Amino acid sequence: MFKFFESRIGNMTAPQGEGDGASGATSDTGPPPALMAFYWHFMRQTKGLYITMLATGLGVALIDTLMPVFIGRLVGLMTSINPAQALKEQTNMLVAIALLLLIGRPVMILLDSLVRNNAVIPGVTTLIRWQSHWHVVRQSGPFFQNDFAGRLANRVMNTANSLRESVVSAIRAIWYIVVYGLSALGLMLAFDWRLALPMLLWLAGYGVFLRYFVPRMRDLSRTSSEARSLVMGRVVDSYTNIMTVKLFSRAQDEDAYVREAMDGHRERIAAHMRMTTRFMATLTALNALLVVGTAGISIWLWQGGTISPAQVATSLPLVWQIANMAGWVSWEVSGIFENIGVVQEGIQSIAVPHSLVDAPNAVALQVPHGDIRFENVNFSYGQQATGGRAVLHGLNLHIRPGERVGLVGRSGAGKSTLVNLLLRFHDVEDGRIVIDGQDLRGVTQESLRGAIGMVTQDTSLLHRSIAANIRYGRPDASDAQVQQAAAQAHAHEFIAELRDWTGRTGYDAHAGERGVKLSGGQRQRVALARVVLKNAPILILDEATSALDSEIEAAIQEQLVTLMQGKTVIAIAHRLSTIARMDRLVVMDAGRIVEQGTHGELLALGGHYAKLWQRQSGGFFGG
Repeated sequence: MFKFFESRIGNMTAPQGEGDGASGATSDTGPPPALMAFYWHFMRQTKGLYITMLATGLGVALIDTLMPVFIGRLVGLMTSINPAQALKEQTNMLVAIALLLLIGRPVMILLDSLVRNNAVIPGVTTLIRWQSHWHVVRQSGPFFQNDFAGRLANRVMNTANSLRESVVSAIRAIWYIVVYGLSALGLMLAFDWRLALPMLLWLAGYGVFLRYFVPRMRDLSRTSSEARSLVMGRVVDSYTNIMTVKLFSRAQDEDAYVREAMDGHRERIAAHMRMTTRFMATLTALNALLVVGTAGISIWLWQGGTISPAQVATSLPLVWQIANMAGWVSWEVSGIFENIGVVQEGIQSIAVPHSLVDAPNAVALQVPHGDIRFENVNFSYGQQATGGRAVLHGLNLHIRPGERVGLVGRSGAGKSTLVNLLLRFHDVEDGRIVIDGQDLRGVTQESLRGAIGMVTQDTSLLHRSIAANIRYGRPDASDAQVQQAAAQAHAHEFIAELRDWTGRTGYDAHAGERGVKLSGGQRQRVALARVVLKNAPILILDEATSALDSEIEAAIQEQLVTLMQGKTVIAIAHRLSTIARMDRLVVMDAGRIVEQGTHGELLALGGHYAKLWQRQSGGFFGG
């Protein structure tokens, strides 16, 4: 039985209407930013479950309405002049009500619980989280650079809970308000219109009560959620950069940084709780007036012979149950709007369209040769539109198949920007980049990056096993292939000696978050092994050996020569000695190519490169 409901939502897939760039173009627009559209984007995928909950909620609410009627009938029976005759006349009705309360209500509540607890809570929550993560993780690099990773994760996790809970609470609250409230009012109007006066006044007051408190509690919940996300972001930021904190002895500053966010969160929680206290006090007074008012009018009408004891016995439990239920419904409604506030905050991160998407007719990149052309490329990170300077100016560069090119220049010359454009982390603003005749804007991003192997200066590893980190270059690689790649990167020896905090050893040992359990040189060798295993036709080395000592660097340089054979290579290095033997050196300055040639040709030219070389000692490759 449980398995049946738990399996109502199948395996997680890509969001509806969105493709996977690995197999073709994406048409991703993500969840819409409008609140109701955002809700419907997820609700429509599991609408059958919500319809079932509406039906079970209606059944429970209708049966609960019968309880005061049942009590009234019993009191009427006991106060009857001829109890035996009255019992004979009402036996069938009393038995039917009893059966509904004894069997119907438990069955309906069981079904409602199965749908809510075993289908909606695990299934819908995971579905929303998965699809939100699917969309967020495919955002561009600047999206993640402009926010805390902790805050993004917090929003993805909390939005799913809040969206689900607000919908479930709305379904439950709607039926109790509509079914129970209208049924109670109808019964009392049928007894005597004056008996319904306290109820009518209470409903009016309850409407004003909700109108006043609910929006305020929603807004307070949203600001509290934002403050909580900020605390999470700052805490995770401190933990992620803990070595920097310790190296600079800035623990107290981090305390102040996090404490500021926590104090802000505390103030918002306090404001929220003050409103909650007012909420409860007002509701308690309102409910007391309902019960006392109904009791007073009931006694007055009974004394006048207008209504019977059975009707009094029906009315008082009705209003008492309404008073008790009003608190529950109020909390449900308040919770709905509080959760809406959390969803509104989550929308700021989840319902953000991807800034860089594949063209509708994008195809997979084919790289039979590895010919790369930059044609009249201009790029400014969008700053030219606001008066900023361009980073690349009319850049033209042809890298022939199998050619090894070194990029040289001062910091800020545009070397990394050129590589980022080749990887299509940004789109060119003018001109185009072509690989084997294919404009990068017409191919899928996944296939483009799949054709490029890159080792960066700032190498971070996943908090997984060393084998998993290396196998990231080729998921289907065997253990033998993983170890062979590690040996080529001169990593096998130190990997064999690794032991992590749980006792896992060798290739099974975990690297720690961002690879913190390894030294900088060890991380870089694991990253090199990953690229060796990937064996992509285009290779980018961005300060690939900067973290290595001279002996290891010399050994790896020999391996890099083998790795580069048959590949188109772009290498960036501030240490000119590491790229001096490239087929061609391209010297950049202020976003332009100012010199090109071999190491010897550029030294003879006596220009930018010669001046840079003079500032550095001779190196591994020699002149």
